Amino acid sequence: MSRKLPSPRVLRRLIQYCPKTGDFVWKKRPLWMFGGSEPRWRSWNTSWAGKPTCSSTTARGYNSGCVLNSDIYAHRVAWAIHYGEWPSGQIDHINGERTDNRIENLREVTSQENARNRRRTERNTSGIVGVSWSKRKRKWFARIGVNGEDVFLGHFDCKQDAAYARKAAERKYGFHPNHGREVNAF
Repeated sequence: MSRKLPSPRVLRRLIQYCPKTGDFVWKKRPLWMFGGSEPRWRSWNTSWAGKPTCSSTTARGYNSGCVLNSDIYAHRVAWAIHYGEWPSGQIDHINGERTDNRIENLREVTSQENARNRRRTERNTSGIVGVSWSKRKRKWFARIGVNGEDVFLGHFDCKQDAAYARKAAERKYGFHPNHGREVNAF
């Protein structure tokens, strides 16, 4: 069972977000949030106020945290606090660094747009996304995935020509300029 996410208004009362650095810290909480219990109020504020929040890292490399018993991703919290509403789509880290939650590095996108700003996978052996060596033809070939279809771009004697064909197709189909960056480029 998933819990209802706290509203952006509530997030703004609980968390201080710095859009220039992408950092989050807990704000001091008022006494009423603890049912008037001064020991609980004092204990929480002494232990947590001013300390980082949304600073855990998931297995996929995103910052996350727990707010009012709801597990949330830091990039979505940043968006909600900054814009005053939860994003309806996905949030893309423009530079590909999943822990860089500066607002200038975040953009709301569709799933397809997000897929068009991916880094090169570790399995890639040519060093260029969409470019591979054909043992049978003894040539380089280029391809690109568009709308669930694999589009063949041709065979090439030179790896660089295949790379040019791939980059031209990325521009044609609206891929982000960062698409295909190195795995550890940041």
